[in-house]
Amino acid sequence: MKFKKISKLLCVVFLVTFKYVNAQQTEQPKPNILWVLTDDQRYDAIRAFNKILDGREMSALGYVESPNVDKLTQMGTTFINTYCQATGCAPSRASMMTGRYPFRSGVYEFEYHNNQAEHSKPSLPEQMADLGYETLHIGKLGFRLKTTKNGKLKSAEVFQKNIDFKQLRRDGLTDWGKDWFYELDGKKFDKPIKNLEFFVTPEGKFEYVIPKDLESKFTKYKGTATTSVAKYDLFRKYSKRDPKSDYSGIILAGVSSRKAGKTRDGYYASIFEDYLKNENQEFTVGSRTFKGVNTEKPLFCHIGFDFPHTPVLPPASYRNRFQKYTYKVPAFNKKELENMPKQLKKQINNAYSDDFTDEEKQKMIQDYYAFCAYGDALIGEATDAFIKYSEAKKQPWVIVYVCGDHGWKLNDHGSVSKFSSWEIDSHNPIVVVSSDKKAFPAGKVVRDFTEFVDIAPTILAASGAKLEDEKFNYLDGLDMAKIASESIPSRDYIVGESHAVTGPRAFIRTKEYVFSMQTRPDKKRGENMDWALHASYKDLDPALYDMKNDPNEINNLAFDKKYASIAEKMKEKLINVVLGDNRVEVKWGKRGDGTEVFRSNFAPGAHDYKLKL
Repeated sequence: MKFKKISKLLCVVFLVTFKYVNAQQTEQPKPNILWVLTDDQRYDAIRAFNKILDGREMSALGYVESPNVDKLTQMGTTFINTYCQATGCAPSRASMMTGRYPFRSGVYEFEYHNNQAEHSKPSLPEQMADLGYETLHIGKLGFRLKTTKNGKLKSAEVFQKNIDFKQLRRDGLTDWGKDWFYELDGKKFDKPIKNLEFFVTPEGKFEYVIPKDLESKFTKYKGTATTSVAKYDLFRKYSKRDPKSDYSGIILAGVSSRKAGKTRDGYYASIFEDYLKNENQEFTVGSRTFKGVNTEKPLFCHIGFDFPHTPVLPPASYRNRFQKYTYKVPAFNKKELENMPKQLKKQINNAYSDDFTDEEKQKMIQDYYAFCAYGDALIGEATDAFIKYSEAKKQPWVIVYVCGDHGWKLNDHGSVSKFSSWEIDSHNPIVVVSSDKKAFPAGKVVRDFTEFVDIAPTILAASGAKLEDEKFNYLDGLDMAKIASESIPSRDYIVGESHAVTGPRAFIRTKEYVFSMQTRPDKKRGENMDWALHASYKDLDPALYDMKNDPNEINNLAFDKKYASIAEKMKEKLINVVLGDNRVEVKWGKRGDGTEVFRSNFAPGAHDYKLKL
């Protein structure tokens, strides 16, 4: 009898213990998550990335500094071979926010899009809110999502709290801005003055810059376009065909009107710190009031830094230091144009830079890397504050740093800007740092391919979402924790597609080769979706580069007979994946109010990550 009683008692103890342990495991606190994204940042601006990829800390162009991101790579896992899905800001950000390829979301360039379309799914921050998170955005978002409320089309507020850059610049919490003004000096206008620039002085006053073609209407500001160039040592993109454009083109170099910390990016970092300090209390940001972090909920925050996107205006303290370095300007031989695809040539002509003087090229590169160095310091401020807050609350945490929504050319291929499928525009490593070192080990480097569509599933999985649930089956990406642990097969290739500037063009990249081609005859959504199946090889405007023998992607081998078999296999795979495996196109309309969805699905299941050449 005693033995039976003891046995029963042991069973009860075991069951109680099992239930308690199981409850503890299922009720683990959700980690606070900080997602940091920069804009137009080249991977070679980060020393740690250069060391991993090329065995040297500095860029091939010259001096760079990034102590804070370097520190993150030591603390966490670096996914060094991450590529973006589109080399334009808006479509790239859409792929991150939705976890879907452009050819699955229907967002290919800078179009406004509508969440009322039948294929639409909740964005990442909306999913995080459903998981119990307080969601916050600070800075640039670039996610051009619309929604219909009470019969009216409005911007969709996907974050619960949105401290956006537009109002910050209107409040003067910036160093430079461009906006549409309906009022100037107390005078109101029926139509706005489009894209009026201004600088903010150290005292917080607005200095308006009137374009030269409007000076006759605003005589008070006559000459401001010229004087601003001198005052802030501006170098604007120009063309020898249009010498006047040196007063209106994008700003490729110059000095900020304000000191470090008081620029637009500086305010993003300091606002985030204020948000964390003012727990459950209101605090002021310019003309608005926000409530600080809700300590009753886990935090999901996205900081969208503007640097090093134009205008490239590093603070003087950084700019002065970088001016002592001489950079090796990427060389350009016009013979490259002879075999360059028409679409890529269009991008080069649109943003040609090889006619800049040597002095102008140096200034452009010096200021770009100085701006990146300044941004690195701000990333350090934000991540340190986030870790300090989380650890003070004894809460787990995760940081996801994405090096640019795409890259940027500094006379590579003879141009500035982005929009191409070349390496410098599409290669954007990611670092994930976590208090859970088993999920993302410190100092680990993952060389398997990863993509921007992986960001959403990675963050969702870290927050406790069960990705195998049907509600997440729309996600195109993979959980990067599983990629890091090698618990899932590696990809043979990555793919992407964008339509901005070049026109419709897709690319597929393996470790050895990259192939790109025109995907459609035009941008008429829903029409001729199978055009590439019937077009001639020449009409596909193909490009093929051998990354082992030609890492700078100079020699287009698409018509070289020695590479014909490789080109054919990559072309066939690319067509089947981006055009034939549940492709979506939508006639969004100019305002983003369109919801009519068109599909192409002649090769279902083609996107299996397998490609043997």
